[in-house]
Amino acid sequence: MTPKRTDTPPASDAPAPPTAAPDRLLKSTTVVAAFTLLSRVTGLARDVAFSAWFGAGPLMDAFAVAFKVPNLLRRFFGEGAFSQAFVPVISEYRTTRSFAETRDLIARTTGTLALVLFAVTAVGVIAAPLVILLFAPGFLDDAGRFPVAVRMLRLTFPYILFVSLTALAGSVLNVHRRFAVAAFTPVLLNVVMIVFAGWVEPLSSWPGAGLAAGVFVAGVVQLAFQLPFLRRLGLLPRPRWDLAHEGVRRIFRLMLPAMFGSSVAQISILLDTLIASFLVAGSISWLYYSERLIEFPLGVFGVALGTVILPRLAEQHATSSAEHFSATLDWALRLVLVIGCPAAIGLALLAEPLLATLFHGGEFGARDVAMAGASVRAYAPGVAGFILVKVLAPGYFARQDTRTPVRIGVQALLLGMALNVIFVLTLAATRAAPAHAGIAAATACSGLFNAAFLLRGLLKSGVYRPRPGWRELALVVTAASLLMTVVLLAVLHALGDWLELGRVARLGRLALLVAGGAGLYAFVCAVLGLRPRDLRARAA
Repeated sequence: MTPKRTDTPPASDAPAPPTAAPDRLLKSTTVVAAFTLLSRVTGLARDVAFSAWFGAGPLMDAFAVAFKVPNLLRRFFGEGAFSQAFVPVISEYRTTRSFAETRDLIARTTGTLALVLFAVTAVGVIAAPLVILLFAPGFLDDAGRFPVAVRMLRLTFPYILFVSLTALAGSVLNVHRRFAVAAFTPVLLNVVMIVFAGWVEPLSSWPGAGLAAGVFVAGVVQLAFQLPFLRRLGLLPRPRWDLAHEGVRRIFRLMLPAMFGSSVAQISILLDTLIASFLVAGSISWLYYSERLIEFPLGVFGVALGTVILPRLAEQHATSSAEHFSATLDWALRLVLVIGCPAAIGLALLAEPLLATLFHGGEFGARDVAMAGASVRAYAPGVAGFILVKVLAPGYFARQDTRTPVRIGVQALLLGMALNVIFVLTLAATRAAPAHAGIAAATACSGLFNAAFLLRGLLKSGVYRPRPGWRELALVVTAASLLMTVVLLAVLHALGDWLELGRVARLGRLALLVAGGAGLYAFVCAVLGLRPRDLRARAA
């Protein structure tokens, strides 16, 4: 009989296998998605406030760069590369070793990571002008953006230290099935940033100080929130530097290539920022608001799936359950098809209504709606690719294979860089669309390429073996998506110009469109034979 795993050390201090059954995958994903949805809603509230208070001018351009730099490093040292290296190792320790050994690994990893991050933070604060010059060289001769961005970055850069330690704590909680805590934590970031933007920024001695300080304080608040939950598990670490520890060495060895492989999208976005800094003022802000909409389904659904399946895949690999490993991937990929495709179509069709409803007003005018709408439509085809990467990359990282995603990621990044130049120059010359939309289109192509080759690698190696029924599922999703598209286009044409409507009218009609489109899609899927229980059964 299998002994029951508890979250306190067993009396014998011997390892005990986790008990969470595969049929809990959908429930866990739903829990994470629900809290992530709350995070995204508060994030939208934050961006709505920013658009009304600061618009899409030089100040927001400077803040977008100062906030993106630590966010890139967060993907390196936080929930991106670090988590993908740390979770498989800590899952293996939890499954095959004693509680004391697991706790010791957490303590030594925390101390080592914290010291590395402190050094990185110190360098970043000192070299802030060089960092801004690297990522936004177009700011150099702009007195309204360069000095403000440098000052902001010196306040936002320490965020990487706190948010990475938060990601470490969240990874430990996720491995112990405490998914809700880590999923809720980003809500605190949004709340703190709104407070500082609304009440501290007007009192600041220089423009942007309140915005940047809000990022710094939010990092501290997020870390402090998770510590009591670690204490309840008996896993609150006493940090110790120990790069010689076998587990720590393995984590950092896996992390180094994963730092790039899992962060291709973020690197691509920063390259986008570099190019956009040479375009007309407001281009960076339009891309920023577009990304917020694109990241909504990616954050709610893609991150939830990736968060839940990585510990599961790592355990299945540690126990040599190849069949279950493949089945878990198959279940996740089916969900991506069923949810990701209509989400991408909906974003493309409802780009202007979404932007007009959420952001129009105050400093965010009609031109900003049109310009941001162009980049939303260009980003939309890549939504499925972005989500697929969140699902497929754990298929490699759970097996402690970080080299393959790195190789594919490099190829995707190079493709994105080349397409960036081609698309932007073409649009600038032809004026077929705003030039910044070319940046979004290149990013979408890069994401789709990345996902396609990750999937190809899993299929070729035999790690993933698709279960029967894919053709039928694809036909159902295609038919439902086509009908949803036709109906939404007809309704949008009948409604006319959204900017002529009041805010309440826009909000009501948008809610009806979103709910109606989703309801129609679900109804057609049900008529054609796809039921929620079918997806739930796949988890088992």
